[in-house]
Amino acid sequence: MDKLILDRAAIERAVARMAHEILEKNKGTEGLALVGIQTRGVVLAERLKAAVQSIAGVSAPLGILDINLYRDDLTRVSEQPVIHKTEIPFDIDDKVVVLADDVLYTGRTIRAALDALTDFGRPRRIELAVLVDRGHRELPIRPDFVGKNIPTSREEIVQVRLVETDGKDEVVVSQG
Repeated sequence: MDKLILDRAAIERAVARMAHEILEKNKGTEGLALVGIQTRGVVLAERLKAAVQSIAGVSAPLGILDINLYRDDLTRVSEQPVIHKTEIPFDIDDKVVVLADDVLYTGRTIRAALDALTDFGRPRRIELAVLVDRGHRELPIRPDFVGKNIPTSREEIVQVRLVETDGKDEVVVSQG
């Protein structure tokens, strides 16, 4: 049975709070860029961009990153991985890049994203924004901005559903 952790309103509040924290930590949008990890990380990055623009009145550039070819578990995930587009239409050199993803778990996705990002240049700093941090890290990776910390067991499954990809906004935890 699914346990509802965040509903639409709670997700909206979390994104707004994270946008405020991003602006506060970086003292505005100067030199700031957002990059979302395919697929739901892109949606989160788009929402953060809109919230930052609403708060600061200034837009930050937005990029899309596909990390599938950088994964260390690529052969375990699928014989034929689905490759999505990577689109970073701006120079990331000397920028503060806020990397966005939906769920932080072992840290392996983020490690792959860091590898992929460095193929595009050398940012001044990379910060991590996640909607959900569920724990169980296997790598020394920690988020800078978190929508919600959810203590879970390894057997539980955290599902982030967003209107843009799934038709509704919610975060649920179910038994695996």
